[in-house]
Amino acid sequence: MTMASDPQADSGAMSEAAFTAISQLARSEAGLVLPPGKATMVQSRLRKRLHQVGLKDLEAYARFVCSEEGVSERRYMISALTTNVSHFFREAHHFKILRDLVFPELIDRARAGGRVRIWSAGCSSGQEPYSIAMALLSAAPDMAQRDVLILGSDIDPNMIQFAEEATYSDQQVAGIEKDVRSNYMTPATQGGFTVTPQVRKIVRFRELNLLGPWPMRGQFDIIFCRNVVIYFDQQTQAGLWPRFHGALVPSGWFFIGHSERISDASVHLYQSVGQTAYRAVPAGL
Repeated sequence: MTMASDPQADSGAMSEAAFTAISQLARSEAGLVLPPGKATMVQSRLRKRLHQVGLKDLEAYARFVCSEEGVSERRYMISALTTNVSHFFREAHHFKILRDLVFPELIDRARAGGRVRIWSAGCSSGQEPYSIAMALLSAAPDMAQRDVLILGSDIDPNMIQFAEEATYSDQQVAGIEKDVRSNYMTPATQGGFTVTPQVRKIVRFRELNLLGPWPMRGQFDIIFCRNVVIYFDQQTQAGLWPRFHGALVPSGWFFIGHSERISDASVHLYQSVGQTAYRAVPAGL
């Protein structure tokens, strides 16, 4: 990808050619859709990267990140362009389904020596996997001593680091019920609250681009992928639904965001069991 220099580069403006190159790269690298109306947002967010890479303007940045020399910068570009919004116990109806329908069977299996695997795909700063862990431990505290693992993955390395540190502000934890917060969080020395070791023991994080390979071994009993695919184009979304189905055990549980819909070509793979809640239809049925 090559772009002509822009006489307005010194002002920090991004030419149409540079924006097009960035948007095409964001789509190919991470499936992100950046329509022309997002140009101002893109410029604002990418300006923060200029100092990090030692460049003076966005035109130079666009040329750099589209070049072979800029391959390692692309993950940070995607991070800057990604909206990271997360809350504890978001979409409460999903957690009611977990407590009432999903956890009892999984708890019995774990107590009988079986394994339980849960994936929070696109976990942002970690509130979702920690919420799942707190809900599970609230139902059965002994799950911390069983073969239980909750994986949180995100494309943004900064969010993974934040999630692993497991400390959240007073505002971020305000929506957690007091008894849950007192049981599974402790006051942090610098303010806010830190998730307890009991919860962190069953949660792991890894950087992962959903468009790339999924190196995890085995299938999952539950997958959460909420408010993630809305940022992808239709073709990318259509490719993800069957991949998630393949990553679930037969009749595994799948939760998506309130504004997301499984594409028509894949709807037969899932049985609706509630608002944006599904079970994977076993192969051959």
